[in-house]
Amino acid sequence: MVYDYIRWEEKAIANAAKKRGVEMKLLDSKDLFLLLDDDYTKIFGDIVLQRCVSYFRSLHLTAALEAKGISVVNRFNVALTTGNKLLTSLALLKNGVPTPRTSLSFTPKSALKSVENFGYPSILKPAIGSWGRLVAPLKDKDSAEAIFEDREHMFPLYQIYYIQEYVKRPPRDIRSIVIDDKVVAAIYRVSPSGNWKTNMALGGKAVNCPITEELEDICAKASKTVGGGILGVDCMEGPDGLLVHEINNTTEFKNTVPITGVDIPNLIIDYLIRTS
Repeated sequence: MVYDYIRWEEKAIANAAKKRGVEMKLLDSKDLFLLLDDDYTKIFGDIVLQRCVSYFRSLHLTAALEAKGISVVNRFNVALTTGNKLLTSLALLKNGVPTPRTSLSFTPKSALKSVENFGYPSILKPAIGSWGRLVAPLKDKDSAEAIFEDREHMFPLYQIYYIQEYVKRPPRDIRSIVIDDKVVAAIYRVSPSGNWKTNMALGGKAVNCPITEELEDICAKASKTVGGGILGVDCMEGPDGLLVHEINNTTEFKNTVPITGVDIPNLIIDYLIRTS
């Protein structure tokens, strides 16, 4: 397993491997250096579980490993797509997976036009980012113009205006843990009082969510769309059914395990053994 920060999930996966007698080497990506013309395959064993939090670190390391024929979970193309909300939206649309209406623009002027097309409020998200950071509701023209002005002084990535329609939903969304295109556990992430965001990092509450046929179907389709592996698929309950609004590559599940009782770390070990 390669990582850059040890979270609850990485400890749980390593402990599950140890209990089962599965040899798992933990490698901190921040300590690695790879001579690209050298043979570094022996360092990494039969299969690599990629758990870097950093999107760019994960992506570049996975590319270097796969170039040497090393199997990585998740694969480069999966990480590339799911780590970028725009690429995820395009893949979902191409494969007919229900997802919120989304616009792309590159200047405050054109971004304002797209918001006026959706109507207020709309949701501005960074194309690359997690834990709900820099996700902003655009409540009216004044707030939209102020937020767009701020973005013009930020890193160029934030001048890619990825904007979604506001979906009328309950104050919660659904995080499904999907392994090998199958939902193994799901929770509702309930917004904390006074906050419309559902992210657990922002105080969202986890509640067990039944795995319905609709949830199973849409998550399986979303997983296959981006290339499968071990994923966290986020859905909203829209007026006309479920919508996939995000897919997570190195998904977190520390709140899912105690609520659902599903031993996700052991299921991950099972998947790695099957695919190695």
